[in-house]
Amino acid sequence: MKIARIGMLVMTLCFSSAAMAQSLTGLWEGKVSIDALSIPFQIEIASDGSDVKGAFLNGEQKVTSTAGHFEDGVLVLNFDEYAETLQATLKDHHLTGTIEGRFGPGPRKKLPFEAQPFVHAPASEAASVPSIDGVWEIENKSPKGELAWRLIVRQTGAEVSAAILRVDGDTGSLTGHYNDGEFKLSHFSGERPYLVDVTPQSDGTISLTVSDRTGARDLTGYRPAAARAKGLPEPTDPTQHTKVKDPSKPFEFSFRDVEGNLISNTDPRFRGKVVLVNITGSWCPNCHDEAPFLAELYRKYRGAGLEIVALDFEEAEQLEDLARLRAFIKHYGIEYTVLVGGLPDQVNEKIPQLVNLNAWPTTVFIGRDGLVNGINVGFASPASGEFNNQQKEEITASVQALLAENQHASR
Repeated sequence: MKIARIGMLVMTLCFSSAAMAQSLTGLWEGKVSIDALSIPFQIEIASDGSDVKGAFLNGEQKVTSTAGHFEDGVLVLNFDEYAETLQATLKDHHLTGTIEGRFGPGPRKKLPFEAQPFVHAPASEAASVPSIDGVWEIENKSPKGELAWRLIVRQTGAEVSAAILRVDGDTGSLTGHYNDGEFKLSHFSGERPYLVDVTPQSDGTISLTVSDRTGARDLTGYRPAAARAKGLPEPTDPTQHTKVKDPSKPFEFSFRDVEGNLISNTDPRFRGKVVLVNITGSWCPNCHDEAPFLAELYRKYRGAGLEIVALDFEEAEQLEDLARLRAFIKHYGIEYTVLVGGLPDQVNEKIPQLVNLNAWPTTVFIGRDGLVNGINVGFASPASGEFNNQQKEEITASVQALLAENQHASR
């Protein structure tokens, strides 16, 4: 009898564990509240006993947790590279909790959210859906001096994936579908909360309402040919946005690495090398987009004479222990030099040789002679399609051209 009771207990525990995993594992959809916004999001959860991983999904883009667990009905997911934590209670196939992090300028916040298992909504009739597929130019005067942004759209019937591309990078993948006369798109990956409503107009333009943590803006989008005919300028060229004050002077830097060692541009590791100086921050989503590309570029060309130096700027709380920066370095497999520059609002003070330095990230191309050869700002993520490919190709071509110059030149 005792053996039978033990057997029943084991079976019950196994069944409970399996039920717990089954009720948590899978695709979830929910809404997160940030200020006045309620933003739809999707998160995919996989569990192995009490160990859990989660990934925010935006089209083909994923932001995956670095650690997580599920115990006594409480789910915790950590995203160390963003210093964010999701904590929720599972009850009756419903997740309720908060996502804590820093979602833009200002202090850390706890954003409330609710989620439930994903259910496929009935698709709209493709024949009744207008096409907005392709590239648009959005008339907009930004604080960085831009007069236009791009909207890149990929559409299949009623389903749309898009990105708004600015000089400093894009919004990440905005996903959604057509409903009741407009396309409703959103993005949330633990970062970059966006809601975008797009309404086609009878004159061939589109009207957009773009809502983020700074508020809502009503904008108009044109096809590129129509924008030129209207006299609108093209979106800002990322290679012309930031300049060097004196191209005849070597580019200088001197900061400490994450271990506290002082590293300068005169360090022997940089002598006679092509150097990319990458101005970045682990708080910056577009810097996260760029980091894996730079990590791969360095692995490919370091043997040919390429060095990359990240000048990292962090908030005061992060400068105390650099926990998020260390996780950023680990997450993206960064092997190049990372130096700590200071606070984000000190960037122009700490890097005085550049003019109009206001975009994150910004990359300075330095030849073997130590002089600035070019500057590229921002980074278009894969959500920007051809513009992502174009930017990577142009950066790679610039590196190859600099490496091909006199390899015996010294500083």
